[in-house]
Amino acid sequence: MTVTKAMALANDLVRELEERVLSGALPPGSRFPTEKAVMDSAGVSRTVVREAFARLAAKGLLVSRRGSGAYVAEDARYQGFQISRDELRVIEDLHRLFEMRMPLEAEMAALACQRCGPDDIAAMQAAIEALANAADAEQAISADTAFHAAVARATRNDYFVRFTEFLGIRLVPPRRLYLSDSDEPIEAFVGEIAADHQEILEGIAAGDPQRAADAARRHMRRSCDRHERIRDRLAEPQIAQTRVLSR
Repeated sequence: MTVTKAMALANDLVRELEERVLSGALPPGSRFPTEKAVMDSAGVSRTVVREAFARLAAKGLLVSRRGSGAYVAEDARYQGFQISRDELRVIEDLHRLFEMRMPLEAEMAALACQRCGPDDIAAMQAAIEALANAADAEQAISADTAFHAAVARATRNDYFVRFTEFLGIRLVPPRRLYLSDSDEPIEAFVGEIAADHQEILEGIAAGDPQRAADAARRHMRRSCDRHERIRDRLAEPQIAQTRVLSR
C-alpha cells in the first residue's frame, strides 16, 4: 500500500497526540485541542486532523461528546497492550516472549528487503560495527537495540517500530544479565550477536526475503539458547534479584 502525504501526516499527528496522552500532558478526562487549534499548530488540513482523531478514538484514547468536543478517555493510559517486567519472572517467561517475537522479527526482515533504502542499510551496518566494538554491556545493549530499530524502520511501518521499542525496553534487564553477569567474556556474547545481525543484514541487502527471515528466526532461537545458558549457570532467585537491580 502506498503511503500518501495525508496518511503520513496523520501518522505523525497520531503519534504526537498519543505521546501527549500517555505522558500525562493530556490527562484523562481533559479536553482535546479543537480541530481548528490542531490544524493551526500542526499546519495540516481538517481531513488529516479528523483522520488522526478517528484513529485515536479507535485506540480508546479519545471520546467524542456531541456538542461538547473531544476528550481524553478516562482510562486512556490503560488501553494499550502491555507486558510488564514483573511478568518476566523466569527463563520460561522470556522464552514465551521470544516465541512471540520470532515471527515479528522474521516478517520485519522480509519486509525490509522490499522497502529499505541505502540509509537503512547504512544504519544497520553502523549498529553492527558499534556492537562489535562495544566496550561494556551498556554499549552492547544500545547497539543491539539500534540494529533492531533500524530493521523496524526499514519496513516503513510505524507499528513495527513502536512494538520493537516496546519489547526492547522489557528485554534490557535480561540482556544485562547475560552481558554483565556472565562467567564468559563479553566479547563471546557480543561476537555471537553481531554475527547474527550480520546474517540478517546480508539477507536484507541481497533483497532476499526468505534468507533475511530465516536469519532473523535463527537469531531469535540463538537468543533463547543464550538465556538457557543463564538458567544452567545461575539459580532463579539470583536471576530475579539481578532483574530488580537492573531496572
